[in-house]
Amino acid sequence: MREQVGQKSRSSRSGGQPQQSRQSRQFSRRRGGLRGAAPAVAALAVGVMALGALAPPAVSAAGPDTGGPHTVGSVQQGLNGLVNSDGLPAALASVTDGRGHNRTYTAGVGDVATGSEVPGDGQVRIGSNTKAFTAVVVLQLVGEGKIRLDAPVDRYLPGLVRGKGNDGRRITVRHLLQQTSGLPNYTNYLGEDVRYFAPRELLDLALQHESLSRPGKKWAYSNTNYVLAGLIVEKVTRRPLAEELDRRIIERIGLRHTYFPAPGDATIREPHPHGYYRSAAGAPLQDITEIDPSWGWAAGQLVSTNSDLNRFYSALLGGGLLHKAQLDQMRGATLPAEDTFGPGARYGLGLVSKPLPCGDGLYWGHGGSFPGYETRGGATDDGRAVNVAVTMQLDDEAGRERVDKVVDAGLCR
Repeated sequence: MREQVGQKSRSSRSGGQPQQSRQSRQFSRRRGGLRGAAPAVAALAVGVMALGALAPPAVSAAGPDTGGPHTVGSVQQGLNGLVNSDGLPAALASVTDGRGHNRTYTAGVGDVATGSEVPGDGQVRIGSNTKAFTAVVVLQLVGEGKIRLDAPVDRYLPGLVRGKGNDGRRITVRHLLQQTSGLPNYTNYLGEDVRYFAPRELLDLALQHESLSRPGKKWAYSNTNYVLAGLIVEKVTRRPLAEELDRRIIERIGLRHTYFPAPGDATIREPHPHGYYRSAAGAPLQDITEIDPSWGWAAGQLVSTNSDLNRFYSALLGGGLLHKAQLDQMRGATLPAEDTFGPGARYGLGLVSKPLPCGDGLYWGHGGSFPGYETRGGATDDGRAVNVAVTMQLDDEAGRERVDKVVDAGLCR
């Protein structure tokens, strides 16, 4: 084992819109991804070697050793296990203690074709963590008196949600954020071709299918809820969602490595580990790093780092993004969500609580799944935060639970 200091650089959220790569234009898969949808499948082979043909993975830990007596070894061992035992190309973690000190960890390789090192705090596609960002913006607007949580969707988007039992006159903003609207999940119906999707196209896909239940009757995870939440933000503010996320969250708390990709931008801007897909056990890894993420939009389009996610969730729980009344709404009246988020998980308004196995209370986060990447983690009320990313989308709960155990190792003192 050898210690390495990961690369870091400041991101730029302005400038031109890169053209979509040839690989991304040709890439074909059945749509899935984001939490609660089917995993990505068929992909264009790009000639990368299987991970088993590589040399042993590089490992690293960088930053001040401020964790508890077992944190450093447990987190690094957990990442090593994800690479060596689970066959993931790379695993990354960021651990922030209650005093704001941060330590990053890596295992594996950043590019299986070249064997390059994993960037210490590399950017990844954070999938459904984006929902927590979107929910914060909605709740900020609630605090400003511009949105009412218990107002119907029709108040803001009149006549938009109709058909097949889906009715915006009965679905409230709270139902959207809490995942109790009964709206079908559009990611189940996206088809094969990768291209730019406008938000209204995503909504239209969902509305071609029957409602799952009456609004408020049951909890059912649907990415469609957050597309509608994003459309409400745009209608109320008269500004693009990306600008509101940037102004209200990213710039406000200094998330220097977080951005909402512009239309046509299939790249990841800063140093990053490549993301991969494997069609079956033992099959070659296929590089799917460059992909148009527009199909995730308000439900899953953001790019970030583990350390920025730690900062975001810590700032949120610490009152740096919402007034107390709205933060209490976000965390209150949670509903069981174990089928999607694992044992003990409960869903609030775009925020998930999970119990710590060390008997040290709860942590709050969301997690995200996107083709090529999986992110898990969150923060505690006393300022501890951990996020872990791996460079393959996990399509089984057992795999996600193994990543969760690394989160637990970092949060348990």
